[in-house]
Amino acid sequence: MKALVINGPNLNMLGKRPKEHYGTLTLYEINDMMVKEAEGIELEFFQSNSEGEIVTEIQYALGNFDAIIINPAAYTHTSVAIHDALEIFDGIIIEVHLSHVDDREDFRKINFIRECATVTFSGKKEGSYIDAVRYLKNIK
Repeated sequence: MKALVINGPNLNMLGKRPKEHYGTLTLYEINDMMVKEAEGIELEFFQSNSEGEIVTEIQYALGNFDAIIINPAAYTHTSVAIHDALEIFDGIIIEVHLSHVDDREDFRKINFIRECATVTFSGKKEGSYIDAVRYLKNIK
């Protein structure tokens, strides 16, 4: 099984962002944890602060990956374009969030991604990403 891990805006700044929401690990450290957990799942990583680049990467995943693990970050609440790209993907889509976005500010309660997702893991900081990998391991 091959999975593309997509991280959205400002996630390249993990380790510098508010620790109560995002934890203390960097994105590279989280990626390393995912690889160690993956055992037999091939992971490819992509991060961008640009909505268009994320859409292009989702389109690239068509026919090349069995699953997408995506933390669209702030684009969760604003991007119809990412929603529409995910809607085309015919594999497993796992939505991941470090914080529990549903319990945060009112504007974060809008979620354009959730209806495209097979499953969502949130609120466990880096554990949300590990849960996503374990989910894939259980169905592969």
